[in-house]
Amino acid sequence: MARIAVAGATGRVGRHVVDVLEADGHEVVAISRSHGVDVITGDGLAAALDGVDCVIDTATGPSAEQAAATEFFTTAARNLQEVGSQAGVRRIVVVSIIGTDKFTAGYGAAKLAHEQAALAGPVPARILRAAQFHEFVELLMAWGRQGEVCYLPAMRTQLVAARTVAEALAALAVTPEPASAGAPVPEIAGPREEYLPDIAALLAGRRGDAVKIETVSNPADPDDALNSSGALLPGPHATLAGPTFAEWLDATL
Repeated sequence: MARIAVAGATGRVGRHVVDVLEADGHEVVAISRSHGVDVITGDGLAAALDGVDCVIDTATGPSAEQAAATEFFTTAARNLQEVGSQAGVRRIVVVSIIGTDKFTAGYGAAKLAHEQAALAGPVPARILRAAQFHEFVELLMAWGRQGEVCYLPAMRTQLVAARTVAEALAALAVTPEPASAGAPVPEIAGPREEYLPDIAALLAGRRGDAVKIETVSNPADPDDALNSSGALLPGPHATLAGPTFAEWLDATL
């Protein structure tokens, strides 16, 4: 069994990664500020990575704004690479977003910078691009809500459970052989395409919330059309795994 560090161990995906690894018998080192380790300042990082075979990077910063998110991701990636190399870490696995290579601005562009920073370091890195999580629907609704109306982008996606993504990350962490040169970046998505406004209406209905769902576009966003064009949908090589959003709701509500 391996000694694996999880950066962002208390987050939306990281906590599931910890559960999956521990259930498989691995020794898990939880990296988060609440555990006394900071991937940005580097406090406690050298001690945390001592004897670690692999790092799974699921850490996220407090802001989704492009400049702040880019600074967080690239700083964290450089620190994990530098300290990890000194500690003898053999691989780093990073969770990213399907379609991030198509974005020119915003959070998607920040995640692409994250990928590039991770791949540029001395420790071999693997990227797993995931579709939007089931757990994000509620957050997106909160961001778009104004009174009794919720404004959402006309997003086509293939929503996936954070637990499903965690299982895929854990599998990559213990797979010794890297992907062959030229192979597409691995992707993980849910079993079928979903439309965000419809999914939000389903969630609101299940909760007895009479909020009205409205679709909205943002002409000022150069990447706005990616939401409706299918750019966020998985490619033909993607791994598709359940549960569907409706099944996930049945299990969680």
